[in-house]
Amino acid sequence: MPDDPLTSAPDIHRQLDQLYRQHSRQVLATLIRLLGSFELAEDALQEAFAQAARHWPQQGIPAQPLAWLISAGRFRTIDRLRKQKHETALPPREVEQLIESPETTGDEVITDDLLRLIFTCCHPGLGREAQLALTLREVCGLTTEQIASILLQKPATLAQRIVRAKRKIRDAAIPYEVPEQRELPERLQAVLQVIYLVFSEGYACSSGEQLLDVQLSAEAIRLARQLVQLLLATEAMGLLALLLLQDSRRETRLDAEGDLITLEQQDRSRWDQAQIHEGQAWLERALKQGHAGIYTLQAAIAALHAEAATPDATDWGQILGLYDHLHHQLPTAVVALNRAVALAMHRGPEAGLVALRALAAEGQLQDYHLFHAAVADLYRRNDQLDLAMQAYQQALALCEQEPERRYLKKRLEQCRFQQVRDDKRYQNKGLDR
Repeated sequence: MPDDPLTSAPDIHRQLDQLYRQHSRQVLATLIRLLGSFELAEDALQEAFAQAARHWPQQGIPAQPLAWLISAGRFRTIDRLRKQKHETALPPREVEQLIESPETTGDEVITDDLLRLIFTCCHPGLGREAQLALTLREVCGLTTEQIASILLQKPATLAQRIVRAKRKIRDAAIPYEVPEQRELPERLQAVLQVIYLVFSEGYACSSGEQLLDVQLSAEAIRLARQLVQLLLATEAMGLLALLLLQDSRRETRLDAEGDLITLEQQDRSRWDQAQIHEGQAWLERALKQGHAGIYTLQAAIAALHAEAATPDATDWGQILGLYDHLHHQLPTAVVALNRAVALAMHRGPEAGLVALRALAAEGQLQDYHLFHAAVADLYRRNDQLDLAMQAYQQALALCEQEPERRYLKKRLEQCRFQQVRDDKRYQNKGLDR
């Protein structure tokens, strides 16, 4: 074991854990390219980190840890395939090709492999929901339950969809590569959506103790930059602008105790101005190219928030107009929910509640905690405390994110306190008479 305390076994295990959290998906992406199989690569990934946990405390951390992990996983898999050549499901010729194939694991190649993996998962031969589910599983490492929550699906349904998508990639021999320039447009929307969902999961994790996964958000921004370099499409620039503008608020979204700070309560002087300026620049480039799509419109909304020095200075009328355009292009229940909130901020809580009641009648968001949280907030702003508390309780029953749960509980207690205080005032007025 190394004598240097900086490379002691506990410290190495901590660094290895950090490597897994930050880079395991990049390692997996390269292993998928080298091994040609999701299943083999997933096993190789686990074996590589297990070998590192055994060897690094004695040998020290290698100079290129990612390349070491990839080599360890690949060679371990090849050794196993040699021994099980007649038992493996792979055709003998594929086993021989795999054993004889050269290894390429430079840093630039490893970085590119994640984008290759996204394009593979977003192949047009797969259905849209299969594309999203597979990419969130393989690129983000999310659990089936997390993906089901994001896509508002049942976990069992998602698990079957992921298995079928992997099988189709294998059986159809879908190439593991970034497609040629002429093929990019047909895959662009799926790739944009996946990168957006990757960022969203990092910006507000769907479950767990932490609200933010900074590495996941940063990875989405990096992938968006790569995509813009690859294809200077309007919506690619719009997406990059949106992610930068959203991420600029990251440091102000939680307090020192890790509790949620809402947009109107955030310290805007601490927003990352460099990210805001870069996001605005990409937004301007996107708008100059013509038609504004769904990501460019969302970036324009984020830019209006960034430009407002105070919450009261927010141009909610313009934001509402942008949501109208967004809902026309993307008529989903979640967009309608956000539009209703903007309507409430522009015309008052009752106007927003009317829109939310109409949305509730459609029944699409009854299992979505943010819908009930929005209803609760508008009832609270409208001094309808009984209804606000009922909605907060519904939101709490559905929420699996601890910082959000603490925020909802805090709001619920504030409503109860205000109701008791109002009741006492009413009673005292009666006595005065």
